[in-house]
Amino acid sequence: MKLGIGTYAYAWAIGVPGYPPPQPMDALAFIRRSAQLGVRLVQIADNLPLDALSPAGFDALLAEAQRLNVEIEVGTRGIQPDHLRRYLQIARQCRSPILRVVIDTSDHHPDTAEIIALIREVIAEFEAADVILAIENHDRFKAKALAHIIEAVDSTHIGICLDTVNSFGALEGPQVVVDTLGPYMVNLHVKDFLIRRMDHNMGFVLEGTPAGQGMLDLPWLLGRLQGFQRRFNAILELWPAPEADLPATIAKEDRWAAESIRYLRTLIEA
Repeated sequence: MKLGIGTYAYAWAIGVPGYPPPQPMDALAFIRRSAQLGVRLVQIADNLPLDALSPAGFDALLAEAQRLNVEIEVGTRGIQPDHLRRYLQIARQCRSPILRVVIDTSDHHPDTAEIIALIREVIAEFEAADVILAIENHDRFKAKALAHIIEAVDSTHIGICLDTVNSFGALEGPQVVVDTLGPYMVNLHVKDFLIRRMDHNMGFVLEGTPAGQGMLDLPWLLGRLQGFQRRFNAILELWPAPEADLPATIAKEDRWAAESIRYLRTLIEA
C-alpha cells in the first residue's frame, strides 16, 4: 500500500463550481505541491480532467511527474464506452494501474442494468491493457448494488474505489461499506469526517476534518481492509467547509493536507 493524495484534497484551490479561485491550481502545480509534501503518488480526477490538456500540456505533466518521481493514478467521471476508451488510453500513457470512475454525470444517471451493459462493452479492453476499472461508491447506489455490478461484470479488471464518506448519501456508513465492498476494493479514498448536532438541535451536519481528527477510525479501517488481502493504495481526499473568504478556505485546505499526510504517515509506511 502506498500513500497518495488526490485532486479532491485540493478542490477549493483547483476550483469548486461557483467559487472560482483567482489563480486556479493546475495539474503541474498539484503534483509539485504533492512532491513538496513528500507524497510520490497522486490521483488526478475529474476536477482536473486530463483529456482537457493539450498534447503539449499533457507531455509537460508526464515529464514533470518523472522529474519529481511522482506516480499518477487517473480518474474520471462517466461510463459511456467511448469516454472510457479515451481514459483507458490516458491511463496507459500515465502508467496508471487503475482508472477510477464515478458513474454519474450531470446528464447520465444509468440504472444497474445499463451500467453492467456499458462496462461489458469495454472490459475486455481493460483486461488487455492490464488496467483495473475502479468504480467509486457514490451517493446514489447502496453498497450491495455496487457489489452486484462487480459480480455481474465478472472480470479480474473491475473493482471498487472505496470512499469512506460518500455512501452517507445512500444512508450507509463506513462499517456497512467496508464489510460489503472490501472484498472488491482496488483503491481507497481516505476522507475523515465529523457528524455534529447543529447549535439549534434541529438536525445534524456532516463535515470534513483533517485525517485523524474526525470520527473515522483509521487504524480499524486500514486493518479491516488489509484483512481482505487486496492490493490497494490509500489516497487522501478532504472536505473542508468554506471560511469567510476563498483565500482563507484555500489556506485551510492546504494546512489540512499537510496535517493529514503527517498523521497518515504514522499508519502507512510507503
